[in-house]
Amino acid sequence: MSEVTRRTLIVDPHAASRGTMARLLAQALPDLPVCEAESRAQADAAIAQHAIELALIDFGLPDGTGLDLLHALHQAQPLARVVVISLLDDDAHVFPALRAGAFGYLLKDRPEVELVAQLRRIRDGEPPLSSAVALRLLQHFSSLQSGVALDGDGIKWGRRATDVPGAVAARGDLSALLQVGRGVIEEPEVVLTERETEVLQRVGKGYTLPEIAQQLGLSRHTVADYVKQVYRKLDISSRAEAALEAARRGLVR
Repeated sequence: MSEVTRRTLIVDPHAASRGTMARLLAQALPDLPVCEAESRAQADAAIAQHAIELALIDFGLPDGTGLDLLHALHQAQPLARVVVISLLDDDAHVFPALRAGAFGYLLKDRPEVELVAQLRRIRDGEPPLSSAVALRLLQHFSSLQSGVALDGDGIKWGRRATDVPGAVAARGDLSALLQVGRGVIEEPEVVLTERETEVLQRVGKGYTLPEIAQQLGLSRHTVADYVKQVYRKLDISSRAEAALEAARRGLVR
């Protein structure tokens, strides 16, 4: 790489969309220079030339897919964080992206003030996740627990995870994402302290660290330490996974 300055990469085939995201990034993360790409080829060139701190990637590219680009970026620069920016919030896009290691998933049609707030969370290590996407994850995980999964149109499909060895059913990609296989192999339940459970519940509900600190009467630093402990105990690394675990434990209804 010819430069050491870390920067944000926006990959979107639409110039207007790239312009909007660049403007929002200037508000949310002003110290990160922005480079843009409208295709997979341009994105590959930028990845080879620059150190990428954060990449905002749309799914629809003229010469490839955002999911393929996500894999390529993680292989080339493992420390880069990738956030999907899309109008699509269906299972076929949300779950594969998160399974592939996306750090967050934002919907373009959300109010700009909300998108800026979500992007700012990245500085605190909080994955940006639009509320509609988080709700979809919670609903899907809850449906799996009851033995019925729902597709993007609310139609029932599949069977209980334990009915299918390895949990590979008609929607195997989705089952893999949610790591249903963990339910096939009985593992000891990870025990959390009362305070850790309180923190996990609030993370699962989408509260920010400052909001959790205020609710529990703790400092923001102390809450951040609890979040790290919970993530380490549960072997998770994202807000989306925390939301799923909170739902599995019955902490979020």
